[in-house]
Amino acid sequence: MARSKEFEIDDVLEKAMNLFWLQGYEKTSMQDLVTEMGIHKRSMYDTFGDKHSLYMKAVERYGRSAAERMKEQAEAQPTVKKAIRSLFEMVLRNDTERPRGCLMVNTAVELSLHDPEVDSLVQDSFLSSERQLEKLVLSGQASGEISRKQEAPALAAYLHNALVGLRVMVKTGQDPSRLEQIVDLTLAALDSDK
Repeated sequence: MARSKEFEIDDVLEKAMNLFWLQGYEKTSMQDLVTEMGIHKRSMYDTFGDKHSLYMKAVERYGRSAAERMKEQAEAQPTVKKAIRSLFEMVLRNDTERPRGCLMVNTAVELSLHDPEVDSLVQDSFLSSERQLEKLVLSGQASGEISRKQEAPALAAYLHNALVGLRVMVKTGQDPSRLEQIVDLTLAALDSDK
């Protein structure tokens, strides 16, 4: 009779995700993972495969969660411009339960150039975020709330690039008031022609 798992897969995957987020892929050892996850090495291998497979599952989980948070945050706002601003402000919030910055951005910087599988995952995630921003921009342009001076795809790419940069700056511990000024200036590109 097979032994039943003595842990909740989502819980231990969350722990692995947070450890990778904090330390990065290369600096996280198998022993670090086993200790943080609170499971036996054999159970980790049986459930998740090797370190790379576990990392991919952790980053995929992060990507899904981040996309859901972005969507919920945007939908909770009364206007398109407030929805977009709220996405930037979400990046600025200091969540003490999570490492600073963004695991997807960290992954892009650390591994994308060397690992095609990781690069594909990162590019898919970035494209998804950009498309979400494009939908908001198109809606804002249709209502006259956002300028039509720029094409929606170009403006969405610009906003996404700014979001990624902001995530990096948050990780480096920049002065919050300086980051808020950057957000204000970035979002000025949305100002309507009216």
